[in-house]
Formats: sequence, structure tokens, C-alpha cells
Amino acid sequence: MSGPLAGLRVIELASIGPGPMCAMLLADQGADVIRVDRVEPSGLGVPLEPRFDVTSRGRRSIALDLKHGAGREAALRLIESADVLIEGWRPGVAERLGLGPDDCAARNPRLVYGRMTGYGQSGPLAQAAGHDINYIALTGALHAIGPADGAPVPPLNLVGDYGGGALYLAFGVMAALYERERSGRGQVVDAAMVDGASSLLSIFHGMLASGRWDASRRGANLLDGGAPFYGTYAAADGRYVAVGALEPKFFAEFAQAIGLPDRFVKRQYDPRVWPEMREAIGARLATRTRDEWARQFEHGDACVAPVLTLHEAPSHPHARSRAAFVEVDGVVQAAPAPRFSRSQASTLRAPRPAGSDGEAVLLEAGFSAAEVQQLRDASVLRLAPEQR
Repeated sequence: MSGPLAGLRVIELASIGPGPMCAMLLADQGADVIRVDRVEPSGLGVPLEPRFDVTSRGRRSIALDLKHGAGREAALRLIESADVLIEGWRPGVAERLGLGPDDCAARNPRLVYGRMTGYGQSGPLAQAAGHDINYIALTGALHAIGPADGAPVPPLNLVGDYGGGALYLAFGVMAALYERERSGRGQVVDAAMVDGASSLLSIFHGMLASGRWDASRRGANLLDGGAPFYGTYAAADGRYVAVGALEPKFFAEFAQAIGLPDRFVKRQYDPRVWPEMREAIGARLATRTRDEWARQFEHGDACVAPVLTLHEAPSHPHARSRAAFVEVDGVVQAAPAPRFSRSQASTLRAPRPAGSDGEAVLLEAGFSAAEVQQLRDASVLRLAPEQR
């Protein structure tokens, strides 16, 4: 393995959403991530063909029955040589399996134990089920997103699962590893999506306190679509352009390019003229196609960009020039981010079927061939079909 995290050993107890995303981020940068999968499928509908499960890329897989004593012991032996463990179960599940922080610390006191939940390890909602939309609903983020005259709109699952979840867990894990260099001891990282999403809203709490944000209404503020110079507009072909001309100098350039009257430039931040300004901008942008506007604004400072689809984004010249997307096993996906000047990670590895590396992982960890066979005979270890 290469990359800035080469040599870091991570055990991922399989979960969904932000846990796998965090593990992917670590694996992308060279960490040796071993995912402990279930012996039986999770029952979440029709199984996804492994190569399409992009957030599972870059790691090895072992399928163990963690409810069986031998399976739990096998997992603990793997944990003994790990730097990091990631789990995304409800609070208390890992403890009931005998794989909680105390159990693992007894085997490996240097272990950084990363826990990913929606509501956190404590609090009245800690045991409640939920998904991204529920978590961001509690933070104020969901209320702020959507049209002024409609219901809140879920921003995919980017704010809770990935922004407030996976990224904060990854940051917490790396912070704990840095602290371990001084203390020599591991610790628990309690990453909750409600905490992370709230942290992402920091600037808006400041604007709210200063009186510069109206939290009672959507589509009435500078960054929520309320300002006509920060929003999307339909072009002549029905596709959209995104306008982000927040600063006066950028808005002046934008206004000149589309022939917007100077009176709007002089009163850019006056909400009383925003309805008329929006109508004027919309009428002008509707006279040309999305790509015609994109070509006109591409090299200027008017802060205008075409709204691309997921199919279109990888083919944009800027994405191609930076190799921002790669193809792995026939699946186009985002390249690892961020980038490094000296220790860029090696070529990505496609996601592996559950159990694909079980035997090799155990032998590498010091299990004998006889012990591996015993686990197989007891149905504690499941190998991928091609290995059976």
C-alpha cells in the first residue's frame, strides 16, 4: 500500500452509510482496512453487486459470525494488531457482543475506537432508530433547505450521513491517533450525525445571532435561495445555470454580461428589490441555452456555472483535467480526495465480495490452517463463493 496512511491498520465492523464512507476515506489514503462482514446477508433488499458498492472499495473482507464465541474471539485477535476500529451500530450493541470499547482496550490499549451513530452514545434519543433526514431535522439544517413556498427538501444524505457523519468520524479518528503519539493510549471517538451536522451550521448560528439570518422562513436569506444573485435559473433549453455572484464586484460583472440594469447593481443587497431583480435575471438567462451561458462565463469572475447531472459531471473539462473521476471495474466514481504532493495513494481497488479475504486475513493474523478450518466447519467463517 502507498499513501499518507500506509501502515495504518483499521478494522471496520460492517454497517451502512457513514461508517463505510469513513472507512473508504481511510482506505483511499493507503490505510489497510479489513471489513468484518456478516456471515449472512443483512436482509436490506436485493444485494448490490460488489463493484457498484463504491464506498466499500479499497479494503479486504472477512465474514464472521460475531454472535458465536469463536467468531468474537477471532475478531478480538484481529483487533489486537489494529490501530483503529470503526463501528456504526446502536449504542450497546457492540458491548452485548463482547466487542465494546472496554473489551477491545483490554486486548489493545492503543486502539482508537471510532463509534458512528445518529444521535450519539448518550441522551434521550440515543437508542432511537433514524436516518439522515431525521438527524438533520433536529439540527435546523433541514428546515433551512427548500423553497420559500414549499416543504423542506432533503439534501440527499450529504449533510447527516456523510458531511456530519463520515467526515467528522474520520477527523475524530485522526485527532485521536495524533493524541496517541503523546499519550501512548487509545480512546473512544463518539461521532454523532446530529453533532456533526450542527457543527456544519456554525456560520449560520453566528448569522442568526447577529440578526442577519431569518430562521423562521426558507428562501429569504443570502444563501438559501432568497437572494436572486445566489440561486439557479432555467435556461432556454430547460436546463439550469447556477449563479453565485455574492460579492459586489462579481455581481457587477454578471449584471453587465446579461444586460441587467445598473439600478439592481446599486441595490444588490436590498431585499425590497429582490423579487423584481429575480424576474429580470430569469428573463435574461432564459434567452440562451445552459451550455451557451457556460461558455460565456467559463473564464470570467461572474460566478456562473452549468448545473450538471451526475452523468455529465465526470466529462466536464475541469474534472477531466484533474482526473477527478476514475473508472474501477467498469464503474465511474470519484477519485480519492484530498490530494497530496508526495504521498499520493496507489491505484484504487474494486470492492470485494463479503468474505473474499477471510482465510488470508486470519493466516496473516497468526491463525493456523487448522484453526481456520475449525471456524469454517463451525460456520463461524464464511468465504466468498469463489473461495469455497
